[in-house]
Amino acid sequence: MVAWIVLVVSGILEAVWATALGKSEGLTKLSPTIIFIVALIASMTGLAYAMRTLPVGTSYAVWVGIGAVLTVSYSIITGMEAVSVLKIVFLLIIITGIVGLKLLHN
Repeated sequence: MVAWIVLVVSGILEAVWATALGKSEGLTKLSPTIIFIVALIASMTGLAYAMRTLPVGTSYAVWVGIGAVLTVSYSIITGMEAVSVLKIVFLLIIITGIVGLKLLHN
């Protein structure tokens, strides 16, 4: 159970570093660059920890899925990206896949 919690937190941190990378303007802005580096290291460390007990494929898919859904959601909420019904449907498909992988792991 601890590995799953760490994996989810690592997926959240993936969204943090991806967003910070975008805001860093090619690593030229200091604050977003620092956030990117710290979140990247923490996210990768958590992913590596989770992979010690969870399957690699499942871990990676869940990690990427959480990061992708949160990054797109943040972009929609902040107005950086347009929202559409199809975009929401596809995000829900990713979420369903993440939940399905968790349920299959039990």
